[in-house]
This record gives sequence, structure tokens and C-alpha cells, in this order.
Amino acid sequence: MKPLKPYYNLLKNNENYRRLWLAQSVSNFGDWFGLLALYAIIARYSDSEFLLGLIIIVKMLSLAAFSPFAGYITDRFNRRKLMMVCDIARAVAVLGILVVQSQEMLWIAFVLTSIQMMLSAIFEPAKTSSIPNVTTEEELVDANVISTATWSIIFTSGMAIGGFATEFLGTDWVLILDAGTYILSAYFIYRAVIPQQEMSEKERHDTRNPITGIKEGAKYLIKNHHILRPSIAKGVSSAFLGGLIYMLIIVSEDVLKMGSIGLGLLYASRGIGTGIGPIIGRRLFPDEKDWVMVMGGAFCIAGLMYMVVGFTNTIWVMIIFVLFAHAASGANWVMSTVLLQKRTRDTFRGRIFSTEWLLFTLANSVSVMIASLVLEFELIEIKPLIMIYGSMTVLAGIVWSLTITRNEKVYQSSASLSSSS
Repeated sequence: MKPLKPYYNLLKNNENYRRLWLAQSVSNFGDWFGLLALYAIIARYSDSEFLLGLIIIVKMLSLAAFSPFAGYITDRFNRRKLMMVCDIARAVAVLGILVVQSQEMLWIAFVLTSIQMMLSAIFEPAKTSSIPNVTTEEELVDANVISTATWSIIFTSGMAIGGFATEFLGTDWVLILDAGTYILSAYFIYRAVIPQQEMSEKERHDTRNPITGIKEGAKYLIKNHHILRPSIAKGVSSAFLGGLIYMLIIVSEDVLKMGSIGLGLLYASRGIGTGIGPIIGRRLFPDEKDWVMVMGGAFCIAGLMYMVVGFTNTIWVMIIFVLFAHAASGANWVMSTVLLQKRTRDTFRGRIFSTEWLLFTLANSVSVMIASLVLEFELIEIKPLIMIYGSMTVLAGIVWSLTITRNEKVYQSSASLSSSS
């Protein structure tokens, strides 16, 4: 219990972080609880593997396309109010999917999902940018570990319960409950006090044109390489893990023959791994100076674990190694997030996190698109394709260690010299 005490104390004593955390928890539960229902709707009216992949691509590309403007919006306007508006609008978008009753109407699900993701493109960087504003510097790492662990627990329960709920309650009730979680999230954010460093009058005047504001954010990122390095970590990871996570859908359907229940179990193991990874990573590597190096190792571990998944046909073996893969990925996620929060000025934080989301979603979309097309045209079978993606993830980790890690060490050395002088 003692290792968990700092997290418990943070939630107990920091009321505003607790409310932001509760908002994240219920909305994330709705995200994962409703995702399998969306897959089920597509599968009901189409037997195309490409369309299953396309819904993920639409989600990712919608996030990517709107991310630059979302970052500008979250830096320029009140983040608390933006998050409430996004929650209410996402509830409406999810309820709209209820009208889909035939193959000809499937396009509505894709359009509403796109709108939902555009709103998420605002909500996510606003939420992540707000965490340093409701915590002290000492609480920041604990807060991010809690957020990621909660995401994984909610992901685990949401996907697992969602699989059974879709099977036994039906997709309509799942979508209604999904919308309700967004409304509850908006209520918790309404109750929270979230400070924010406002732009100066000069900054507001200079960035009144959104394109100018976006360009300034890009220049800030490119100029500060110590911020650029952690900002690309999630994108590098998703360039391969995105396709691997998508392929779990096909594995559950075609290899395991378990449908939504099998997918719920595999996604649950992913969630558990993502939750325990940051806790283990922090205990093994408490010094932030090592974190960029650890990211390269995390890529290698994740790739190797998925290669084992590609070898086996046994559900329990898959569950164990998917868990290990995403434990490494979860550690990478928290480490890169905390480094960005600490190294970035508040008035640029929204744009930096939205750029990170842009890289993440673009890489994820390309990864899924390639995997879905390869499977659709039967160029490579599912198991060898998992092996290929896993080996490419390992290669990415090796390249990261030889390049990005080396540059980070130079930065840390120069920073140490500056502080000592």
C-alpha cells in the first residue's frame, strides 16, 4: 500500500485535480465502452475488413486534421470552458449514430465519428495542458501516472464490459450510455477550478490570425530540440503499434474465432499493461535524464512482445504478451508527456500537445491503412504481418537509441555544465 500512498494523497488533497481526473475517467470509459459497439455496427452491415480499418483511420485522420487548429484554440481560449463544450457536443455526436440502420447509412457513423474526434482533438490537449496548472511540480509525475493508469483501468473495464454489453444489451443502449458519460464529464469539469496563464495582449494581437499562431507554435517546437525529442516519441511508437492494435480485431475474428469477447480480452490486457507500465518504469528509472533513452528500449520490448503474439494461436499467451508490449508503451507515454509538460511554456503548451497528437494520429492512420489494405487484398496473412510490424518496431527502437538518445545525452551534458557554472 505504501508505494500507492502518494497517488492516494494527491487524489484526496487536490480537489481540482481530482475533478479533472474524474472527468477524464468517465469520458474515457465511454470512449472504450462504445468503441466495440461501433465495430459491431460496421460488421452488421458490411463484411469488409477494410471498413473496420477505415473507421480507425477516420478517427485518427480527423484528430490529425484538426489538431493544429485545436492547439491554437486551447492556448488562446479558456481550456475549462472548451472541455465542457466538447463533452456536450461529443454526447450529441454519439447519439446521432443511433440513426444508422442500413449499409447505405453507414456513412453517417463515419461522419459523426469524425466530428467526435475533432472535438477530442480540442479536449485532449486542453486536459493534458491543464494538469500542470492544477498540480505542483512535485505532484506532476504522480498526476500523470494516475491519469495513464486510470486510462488503462478504464480501458480494461470499458473494453471488456463493452464487449459483453454489445453482445447482450445491443449497440443502441451502449451508445446511449456512452453519451451519458460525456455529460457527466462536463459536470465534473464545471465543478473544477483550472487556472491558466493567459496570453499577453501583444501575444493575442500577434496571433489573432490562426495561421500565424500555428506557425509560431511550429517554430517554437523546431527551435527547442529538447522539446521536439519527446514530442515525436508517441508518433514513432504508433507508426507500428497502431497497425498491431488494429490487427488484434482480425486476430479475434479470424484466428481465435471469439468475436467481441476475444477482442475485449485482448484489449483488456493492453489496458492493464498500459496502467502498470508507467508505475514500473518510474520505479526502475526515477531520474528524468534517463527517460529519452528508456523510450528506445520501450520500442524494442513492445516489438518483441508482438512478435511472440504473431507466433502463437493461444488466447492466454496472446493476453500475456500484449500486456508486456503495452506496459513498455505505457511507460513511454507517461515519460514523454511529463517531459513535454515540464519543458514547455504554458502559453505554447496546447499547440505543442496538439502537434504531438498530430504526429501520433497521422502515424497511427498510415499504420492502420497499410495493414488493412494488405489484409483486404490478401497480400500477406495476418500472422506474418504481425511479425513484420513487430520487427519494424524493434528496428525503430534501435534507430532511436543510436540517434535521439545520443542527442539527448549531449543536451543533458550541456545543461549540467550550464547549471554548475
